[in-house]
Amino acid sequence: MGTMNISIPDSLKSYVDDQVESRGYGTHSEFVRDLIRKDRAIQELRRLIGEGLDSELGPPVDHAWFDSLRMRR
Repeated sequence: MGTMNISIPDSLKSYVDDQVESRGYGTHSEFVRDLIRKDRAIQELRRLIGEGLDSELGPPVDHAWFDSLRMRR
């Protein structure tokens, strides 16, 4: 596992300290890793939304469509 050192203002360090304590993170690194994972997920969601916006329209989503999904079970 790689390491990274960052410098942040005291106000942000206090915020991180509070989040680690109040949200049950074991270390500052766990908190930062969680933020990075969430940011990665947001970027992936934005990419998928963009793909959807650029794609052709599919069949209408109506009661029949949902019924067909239920029938697959």
